[in-house]
Amino acid sequence: MRAPGAGAASVVSLALLWLLGLPWTWSAAAALGVYVGSGGWRFLRIVCKTARRDLFGLSVLIRVRLELRRHQRAGHTIPRIFQAVVQRQPERLALVDAGTGECWTFAQLDAYSNAVANLFRQLGFAPGDVVAVFLEGRPEFVGLWLGLAKAGMEAALLNVNLRREPLAFCLGTSGAKALIFGGEMVAAVAEVSGHLGKSLIKFCSGDLGPEGILPDTHLLDPLLKEASTAPLAQIPSKGMDDRLFYIYTSGTTGLPKAAIVVHSRYYRMAAFGHHAYRMQAADVLYDCLPLYHSAGNIIGVGQCLIYGLTVVLRKKFSASRFWDDCIKYNCTVVQYIGEICRYLLKQPVREAERRHRVRLAVGNGLRPAIWEEFTERFGVRQIGEFYGATECNCSIANMDGKVGSCGFNSRILPHVYPIRLVKVNEDTMELLRDAQGLCIPCQAGEPGLLVGQINQQDPLRRFDGYVSESATSKKIAHSVFSKGDSAYLSGDVLVMDELGYMYFRDRSGDTFRWRGENVSTTEVEGVLSHLLGQTDVAVYGVAVPGVEGKAGMAAIADPHSLLDPNAIYQELQKVLAPYARPIFLRLLPQVDTTGTFKIQKTRLQREGFDPRQTSDRLFFLDLKQGHYLPLNEAVYTRICSGAFSL
Repeated sequence: MRAPGAGAASVVSLALLWLLGLPWTWSAAAALGVYVGSGGWRFLRIVCKTARRDLFGLSVLIRVRLELRRHQRAGHTIPRIFQAVVQRQPERLALVDAGTGECWTFAQLDAYSNAVANLFRQLGFAPGDVVAVFLEGRPEFVGLWLGLAKAGMEAALLNVNLRREPLAFCLGTSGAKALIFGGEMVAAVAEVSGHLGKSLIKFCSGDLGPEGILPDTHLLDPLLKEASTAPLAQIPSKGMDDRLFYIYTSGTTGLPKAAIVVHSRYYRMAAFGHHAYRMQAADVLYDCLPLYHSAGNIIGVGQCLIYGLTVVLRKKFSASRFWDDCIKYNCTVVQYIGEICRYLLKQPVREAERRHRVRLAVGNGLRPAIWEEFTERFGVRQIGEFYGATECNCSIANMDGKVGSCGFNSRILPHVYPIRLVKVNEDTMELLRDAQGLCIPCQAGEPGLLVGQINQQDPLRRFDGYVSESATSKKIAHSVFSKGDSAYLSGDVLVMDELGYMYFRDRSGDTFRWRGENVSTTEVEGVLSHLLGQTDVAVYGVAVPGVEGKAGMAAIADPHSLLDPNAIYQELQKVLAPYARPIFLRLLPQVDTTGTFKIQKTRLQREGFDPRQTSDRLFFLDLKQGHYLPLNEAVYTRICSGAFSL
């Protein structure tokens, strides 16, 4: 954009003409002509097309900043903010469990969380202690971490799909002194009991399954019934910059990492969602996303805890019940990830899908190809697509419904929100720098890595990182915007158009997204290699036509053609979450490696699962049948046409 140079030229011409004694109107007209002729018309076009959007975005930014400043000065925390909501509307519905029909008022949620706080204080737990929470999404989940926060403790929210080694790893690295798990998770906990420290205190919440209670486990519900439901007599001295809980994210490499969520980050994420999409106190939000992730627990549940909305929970998304739930509970806002929208579109047309009151769908991953089809078929007036990660400081939001965009950054005032797309080596994702050693910003239409300038004194720009200091340092680069500064590396490649709208391009590094989860290729490679006697394995994501995210594909060295894909699958079911199991297998004589013995994936990713590109044995996981099929050209064609359910 040539606006700065054009502007300077027009100012100089204005001054010269004024010195020559010409009328100011002539001078102004001539200056405008120079400005337009020098390329300034492009900037004027951008101003005309984006000023309204940018002003609204600026108002949201200012509003969130002022709210945060007020709470910081008052010494508030998320529990204290929730307490004020309870006092305003104690009898309003706070949480509804769509699966059971159970309804919790704000007063009931407050009482339950108070009981949790009092119980764990009585048991000797102290502010700063970590307690792991491992149960499916239901009102108790919210009450547990909220109650722990009231007592100054920090919950580690575990992904309910974790099993065996990854589960033991997350528990071990969390530093948890106790584990609260749901009755439905007994079998998963039993598998790792031998790897857990003897000092870890275990509590079981909810109905027990056929396995019964595990040894050395306390039943939590009877203990809570005996605990006081009054507020704690001594409130811990916590503030908005203190830790609230941990959310596990696979990030770009390795096993899941515990991302630190402080009180101000929770507030910021929920507040941006609330104001950017003009949510109202009377709204009812439908949340069928996992509560161990930030979208469901912060963007969704945060509307309840901070702004007093009713939130309807369903522990697992159901395409057939989605609109029925929305009608039954009068929902006006729904949350989604891209796959949810696709699954809903694949359902047969039903009368219920147009009888709801939903006006807004908030989420990420909605493919441009089905965006308008979704809004037109289901009559949802607004899509609130956004981009963000639990730990990032460069979240963006699509506030005006631009189809396909996940957000924007102002071209008029780009420094108001200091984020940027910078050039990287696409093979190594290494930052490219100019002669001064600074990162090179991308021009409109150029893909680049999204980065956000870090300022730890600013709650909108701080980066709290992970429990692991080494993992935190890997996400920070220096001298990005200016000499000596620090910036958060998102690990994601986006593209920005001339008007500042941004579009998600790809997730870089060793992670891809499938079924709403980040899949760490390093983790899956490690599991497969271990199962196969340390065989060389390369795991990567491949795009499937018409499907969100990338499906997992594993290339396995099988020089003697001895491997049985379905025997491998039987073992994978025991050790990997469903979303992490490879959809495609490629059995080949050897896996390419670099000169430093690192697995080389570039060629494999380029060839994908197309049998016309290789003579290697290919297999496809038929999820309905529960086994791998040989992947020939006929099967390939059926996959690409959407004949198989993925």
